[in-house]
Amino acid sequence: MASRPVPQTAPAGRGRSPARRRAILDAADRVIQRDGPDASMSAIAAEAGISKPILYRHFGDKSGLYRALAQRHVDPLMERVRGELHAGSSLRVRTRATVGAYLGMIRGNLNLYRFLMDRATSEDPRTRGDLGMMVRRLGEELAGVLRDDLRVADPVRAQITAHAVVGMVQAAGEWWLEHPEVAAEAVVDDLTSAVVGAITGHRPAQEPGAQKRV
Repeated sequence: MASRPVPQTAPAGRGRSPARRRAILDAADRVIQRDGPDASMSAIAAEAGISKPILYRHFGDKSGLYRALAQRHVDPLMERVRGELHAGSSLRVRTRATVGAYLGMIRGNLNLYRFLMDRATSEDPRTRGDLGMMVRRLGEELAGVLRDDLRVADPVRAQITAHAVVGMVQAAGEWWLEHPEVAAEAVVDDLTSAVVGAITGHRPAQEPGAQKRV
């Protein structure tokens, strides 16, 4: 009796080498920087020299590509911001460096930022959840800095202040992207003062009608 042929299986990870994946992400970066948030999957595949089915073979689907791009670009941004947060300097110096790093990176990568924050988050709930989790983790880290370095004794106040500050910087950055005529230095200066004021509880001296807290 003739033996049955053994089925041949493709090698594990065939067509999904890390180098090839990086090359596709490089191509996606180029297309997004060129075309902005409307960059198409067909254009990305063409830039990478592959077909859309092969593109999806590497990332599962369009959502998989979104998440890979978010991890590639948002993780380094968060790491840089964390580095500034944990630097051993004064609150104002640390805040200014953190705010400057964040605003500089989103302005310098505007099309990519819009692609991830507007298009990807609207089309893919998992990408939206991943990015939201990154922001929340940053708020948690800032709360830890407030407790440990700045001696904010009340842990609830530390949490509220930290998450409020992170949201404020993110919202101000979104506004600034729509108003490129405003100098970066002015935005960094004002945001730094706002963040320091929120953390220390001090109002600006020039605020009209300000009343001393009882």
